Amino acid sequence: MPIKSRIRTIPHWPKKGIMFRDITTLLKDPVGLKICIDEFIKRYEKKDIDIVVGIDSRGFILGGAIAYLLGKGFVPVRKKGKLPAETEKEEYALEYGTDTIEIHKDAIEKGQKVLIIDDLIATGGTAVAAGKLVKKLGGIVVEFGFIVDLPDLGGRKKLEQHGYSVYAQTAFEGE
Repeated sequence: MPIKSRIRTIPHWPKKGIMFRDITTLLKDPVGLKICIDEFIKRYEKKDIDIVVGIDSRGFILGGAIAYLLGKGFVPVRKKGKLPAETEKEEYALEYGTDTIEIHKDAIEKGQKVLIIDDLIATGGTAVAAGKLVKKLGGIVVEFGFIVDLPDLGGRKKLEQHGYSVYAQTAFEGE
């Protein structure tokens, strides 16, 4: 697949045993980036979406481009302490400890249909938290869109168990 072949794998990063899927090689490749964004647009141009949410930080790159081409607004979900106005927060579990993401309280209107975008779905903790933030503000999650799914880590299943639709352009299973 053209997208998968443009994603670099870095063994043992950030720690031993991890096979890191680095999308920066896809993003710097003008053909690869175009294929990636065009695939998202083809999927979402006819769906009923009001706004695009991007998850910190690679979701900003993808989500901004997707929102622009769909003619929709863009909303960032950021790491704690990065947004200047009043926020809604959601804490989620990490391998060791917890983390928190935030969204501006006025970012989504009740009933808005939301597309949530990020580069990769691994364990699903951040994505589930982003979905909860959208719901807290009264938004309706239409779908989660990712470039890469790491099915061995169970994130897609976790999102689907929460009732979300999930789309990924490619997957790296047990590789």
